[in-house]
Amino acid sequence: MNKRKRILKPFGLILFVLFFFLAGVFHFIHARGFAQMIPPFIPMREEMVYITGMVEFVLAILLLLPKTREKAGIFTAIYLVLIFPANIYAAIKGIPAPGSEEANQVLLWVRLLFQPLLIWWVLAVSKVEEKRFY
Repeated sequence: MNKRKRILKPFGLILFVLFFFLAGVFHFIHARGFAQMIPPFIPMREEMVYITGMVEFVLAILLLLPKTREKAGIFTAIYLVLIFPANIYAAIKGIPAPGSEEANQVLLWVRLLFQPLLIWWVLAVSKVEEKRFY
């Protein structure tokens, strides 16, 4: 691995973990807003928000540990695919982002474009190439 990649990869990992951990925090701060993003036919929506917040905490921690990093990256990518329908539902129904009062339709649809980027990001930074932290 070249020097630039040795520097950027751990930085990208820490940045992703920070964002992902903060997303988990926001699940607890704005649970009602996140629950609105879940279609009404799914029961216990607010409880699901708390569970997914805890999942994000656990995955963020596992991404930091070299022994679990690669598998945590795969599970995080799967998790991001599984929650993607909630973002689609929010865009279709015009549901504001958690913590917001108004929905910006353009931003709701643009946000959908970032999900594949997040999936690529976590897979790129969690791939273990050597038996060390980086």
